[in-house]
Amino acid sequence: MTTETETEPNDLRNLIEGARVVLWDFDGPVCRLFAGHSAERVARDLVDWLEGRGLHGLLDEPARESLDPHVVLRAVDRRHPGSDLVAELEERLTQEELKAAASARPTPYADPLVRTWTAVGARLAITTNNSPRVVKEYLTSRGLLPCFAPHLYGRTQELSYLKPHPHCVQRALNAMGAAPSTALMIGDTPSDFLAARAAGVPFLGYARNERKTKVLEEAGAEMIVGSLEPVLKAVREAGQA
Repeated sequence: MTTETETEPNDLRNLIEGARVVLWDFDGPVCRLFAGHSAERVARDLVDWLEGRGLHGLLDEPARESLDPHVVLRAVDRRHPGSDLVAELEERLTQEELKAAASARPTPYADPLVRTWTAVGARLAITTNNSPRVVKEYLTSRGLLPCFAPHLYGRTQELSYLKPHPHCVQRALNAMGAAPSTALMIGDTPSDFLAARAAGVPFLGYARNERKTKVLEEAGAEMIVGSLEPVLKAVREAGQA
């Protein structure tokens, strides 16, 4: 495994130089969406809402105890795929994500990296399990929307297509007319890595702590950085070459 402390600058630069299209996961590499609006609380609120409607039985114990709202959403969708209940639950999650966007914290070096990669000619897209409405609102607030638009591929009503399914990655590639080998995906979870691998897209892991690094390594990710700073440096150097 190649982690930040082991990564050779040339390895990173080679990965970057081959990328004409860069696919970004949103919550993690671009920002910490729930930095000021707890994802754990959102998950509990979704569970409480279901219980208040007498639907406690739709969730198994792992889903009830989950601190991830997407786990709750998927659990209900598995029992009632495409139902009005799932649509209502998904909208509730979207509203919570929109609240979170107002206090989201930019990932260090993400903003200048996005601008620099765009300036040197790469095309960027978002491929996320979050709502594209939330992505648009956050990017607009940072002045970054022109770097990505219209290529924002996020959660739809078809929840079975959430990563690790490669659907959003393939949507981006198809819309941008890009071969998988000419793209690069940046993500911070095993589901990001697995989606990229299924689509044949090279992957760069971003892990802001040792726990994130470990789970990416266990999933099979081979190149991981603990900061976007060396990525920004490599993009700048590649652009000057």
